[in-house]
Amino acid sequence: MNIPNTTFQDLRTRVTQKFRGSPVAIFSLMVIVVYAIAAVMVMLGLVANDFDARVGEKFMSPNATSWLGTDRLGRDILSRIVYANKIAFIVGLVTATLSVLLGTLLGALSGFFGGWVDAFIVWLYSTVESIPYLLLLIAISYILGAGLSGVYLAFVLTFWVGPCRIIRGEVLKLKEAEFVIAARAMGYGPMRILFRHIVPNTLHLALVNFTLIFVAAIKSEVILSYLGLGVQGEPSWGTMIDQARAELVNGFFWQIGGATVAMFLLVLAFNIATDTLQQALDPRQTR
Repeated sequence: MNIPNTTFQDLRTRVTQKFRGSPVAIFSLMVIVVYAIAAVMVMLGLVANDFDARVGEKFMSPNATSWLGTDRLGRDILSRIVYANKIAFIVGLVTATLSVLLGTLLGALSGFFGGWVDAFIVWLYSTVESIPYLLLLIAISYILGAGLSGVYLAFVLTFWVGPCRIIRGEVLKLKEAEFVIAARAMGYGPMRILFRHIVPNTLHLALVNFTLIFVAAIKSEVILSYLGLGVQGEPSWGTMIDQARAELVNGFFWQIGGATVAMFLLVLAFNIATDTLQQALDPRQTR
């Protein structure tokens, strides 16, 4: 008996067709690709490490050598924005990957086995959800100290809840599906049924949650860095916005404007791409 499964080929076909029909979504993907390429170039050292270099006078207006001018310490603003983009991508990628993996695993186990396993996992994510989101992030980051390691752990311990709850609900429905009943009749073990036949059919939800968490992690990192609990020793859009507050008194808005626009464009592009992806992978819209 053939047991149907969602394959990566099916997902890719549906996503490709949906994006091809939306010029706005394609443009959003292009924006994301540009940001990603810039982040990779920084990580590979293809962009000069000069974000702290004094390249000119303080509060220099945009010119041919400094396209966005310099801050109150004479540092090139555009260089700092590019390096902050690297931090944003690393935080978003690590957080989204670990959160979705953890949430999918726990959600699948909870929905499939039920009983005390389900009760414990539901109690766990219900407890985490009962704590104010931002306060939990600040508390974990404060205990672990400022820096990327504390940011990663704080975000993963917070963002796994969403994928867990959604995957659990989907698995509760899928475990009663005909192809699962057929797998049991063929003598397949519970772990094989779960990870071979059920979990692949939740990939569309995992992908959507990945993009949502990616954006949420970037915005949260900016907030924590603005509060002084995030990235230390490297440029971040949050620290740039915080440092730019004193510059606004002098009527200099290039740093806060540049950091804000850079973050806004990336978040907007991801939101549009996520909406398109969700429409493409929604089984209710696919026959």
